[in-house]
Formats: sequence, C-alpha cells, structure tokens
Amino acid sequence: MTAPATAAAGTARGSALLRIDGLGVTLPVEGERRQVLRGVDLELGVGEAVGLVGESGSGKSMTARAVARILPPGAEVTGSISFDGTDVGGLRGAALRQYRGEVAVIFQDPRAHINPVRTIGDFMTEVLRTNRGVRQAAARSTAAALLEEVGITDGERRLRQYPHELSGGMRQRVMIASALLTEPRLLIADEPTTALDVTTQAEVMAILDQLRRERDLALLFITHDLELAGAVCDRTAVMYAGQLVEVQGSATLHDHPTHPYTAALVTARPRIEATAARLAAIPGRPLSAFEAPDGCAFATRCRYVQDRCHAEQPQLRPLREATVRCLRAEELDLSAEHLLQDAPAPGETVTEETPVEEVADE
Repeated sequence: MTAPATAAAGTARGSALLRIDGLGVTLPVEGERRQVLRGVDLELGVGEAVGLVGESGSGKSMTARAVARILPPGAEVTGSISFDGTDVGGLRGAALRQYRGEVAVIFQDPRAHINPVRTIGDFMTEVLRTNRGVRQAAARSTAAALLEEVGITDGERRLRQYPHELSGGMRQRVMIASALLTEPRLLIADEPTTALDVTTQAEVMAILDQLRRERDLALLFITHDLELAGAVCDRTAVMYAGQLVEVQGSATLHDHPTHPYTAALVTARPRIEATAARLAAIPGRPLSAFEAPDGCAFATRCRYVQDRCHAEQPQLRPLREATVRCLRAEELDLSAEHLLQDAPAPGETVTEETPVEEVADE
C-alpha cells in the first residue's frame, strides 16, 4: 500500500494498536489453493471501533481470524499483522497465548463455542485457571461479577448451569463476559447478534458498546448491517471480493459514500421515511477473491462501469476524508440525496455514453 493510502486509512486516535499491511490469505480447497484475502490494509487505534461490512464471502470473518491467529489448517498468509508494534505472525508458545489474552473474540453462534457438556462456570474460568494461574474460588468470583456486568443476574447460580439452560441472548452475554475475563485490549466481534431476535440484538449491542467504552477497548466489529456499524463504530471499512474498497468515518459514509459498491449497499436499505415500489438491488452475485476478474472486482455489477474498469486494477487511495478503491471516485456524485433521486431501473448500467446526471430523465 502506498504511503498516502496508509495515512488515509489510519486511525484518527493516534498511533495504531493494530496494523494490517498487505494481508493475503489462501486456503486449500479440493486439491487447489484459493485466495480469500488479497492486499488488505487497515489500522485500528486504542479505544477505536471499526466496523467491517460487506456481503457474504467478502472476507470479513477471514480477516478477523487472521488477526486472532485462528485460521484453518493449511492457510498461507502473506503481508503482515502487528499488534502494539509486535509481529503477530512470529508469535509462538507463551507469547502467542499472551497475545490471545489481549485479543478476544466474540463469535457469531455461542452454541458452537460453549461446550454443551460443561457448566458455564467451567467454560468461563478455564482460561483464568490454566493460563493465568488464578485459583478456582477467585476465578469464579471474577466470572460471576462479569456476568452481572453483562446483565445476567444471580451470577453464582448461572455458573452452575449448562448452556442449554440459558436463552440465546443469555448465551451471547456469557460469550461477551468470557471475552472480557482476560482484560483484552482488542475485542473482535464476529456478527455477535446474527442469531438473536431484534429486541435482544439491541440489548446485547448496548451492553457491548457500554463495556467497550468503559474499558477503552478497541473493537473490530464484523456485520452485514451498515446501520448497526454506523451506530456503534467510529469508522466503517467496506469489503468486496477479499479487498477493502472503502474506509470512511461512519458518520459520513452513509450520506457520502465514495465507492459504487458502498453506494449500492446504502441505497439497498429499506427506509422508514420513504416508500418504494420495490427495494433497490445490486445485480449479479457477490464474488470471492479467487473469482475476481482482472481490473476492478466490482466491475461486473457496477452501474458506473467503463471499459478501463475491466482492464485497470484500482488501488486504495485517499479521497477527501475517505480511502477508496475506484478509478472513477473523483468524478462520481454518490451522495445519498443524489442516489435516491437518480435510481436506475433494475440492472441498468450507467456508462460513459449515459452520464449519471441523465439517468433520472430517461
């Protein structure tokens, strides 16, 4: 990544706690290697929250797993990840265990990550007893106190229960509490509310955001929901086909996106204040990194595509307050107000011969 892009994609809160430079990941699939990440560059500051959004297969969760050092067997990694100045890829043994105490992960489905045949107390206190040498009584006391903090009353009784005795929302709160046990500095939340109903989602996110702010934790928040990322994150990073295509402050990204993919995601959201005969949709299907064509990966679905988009590979570069990967970013008006007035017919492409300004009149 070029120096100007690094500066633009960097944190606004001072020196970076987490720095990802040129991250690429390939995995063995059916006897061949397939690329799932390519050239990911991102920084995260102390106490900063960054949302990582995009369609399924864009590489969000794989980026998080690379940071947490929990990639699948056979994964090959290029580029670098550093945490507080330390190369994460070079960590081994005790140093890696210490790192995993400073970087905690909240997974999407607690049912898949809490052992169903062990009590909540065994699950929560194991890391304190085995990695930190904390005595059983002290570990249980700490765990019970954290359960109270995440809104689970009668913590001592809950520690004696099994996962199936708790509701889905309570199990996810257990996951949040267990992630905070080692007093991490970075919290990775991989779609932590996907399996919950809307009301419980709001409660869990409120708890997570409050605890993050109280502890000054950095947060990498992975989600499909642009609105949710905008509500809890300082910046939002948009991924497509294993690459970052835009990074911008959450407060401005929704009204002033700079990449056509981000703009398409924004206009695809249903709006309470507006009515429409049908929701806007992005034509085609999302591509994985190994399926990406030459040139711009989004070119096959982009309504602003030109011939050069198929031939030239756009680089991540600064544009005003954002960082964007688009050859036409400077010339396009992708503001939310303009997009709503300028909605094309389903599947319509805006080409050089069909200027953006004329679409609404056709």
